[in-house]
Amino acid sequence: MPYPTDFKYTKEHEWIKSDGKSATIGITNYAQGSLGDIVFVELPKTGSEITKGKTFGSVESVKAVSDLYAPASGTVTDVNGELNTSPEKINQDAHSAWLMKITLKDPGELNSLLSSADYEKFVAEEGAK
Repeated sequence: MPYPTDFKYTKEHEWIKSDGKSATIGITNYAQGSLGDIVFVELPKTGSEITKGKTFGSVESVKAVSDLYAPASGTVTDVNGELNTSPEKINQDAHSAWLMKITLKDPGELNSLLSSADYEKFVAEEGAK
């Protein structure tokens, strides 16, 4: 599955799509595939501050619980409430099943993230280990 070119990616397998000062965050198709069937998602409350590189929640699957790491710093403006009752939406389409939306503290932080081509290369190397 190709990774959308208008997203940026982290080596912890989160994606972020920026729209100026706001951004949408989710986990990658690679992450959901590695996790297996997702049964629970823990996300911060609207109004919470998140910090780039720090944990902001977790995803629980039948295999494991995995921490989620913020790809950028900001204030949570919305969380995907559908995931409370239907976390499997992430397995169905990880790139449209967003986790939360934030107002970016510093849009320049996104410059240090991976492009889709770089992320695909990273995943290929990680999968080869």
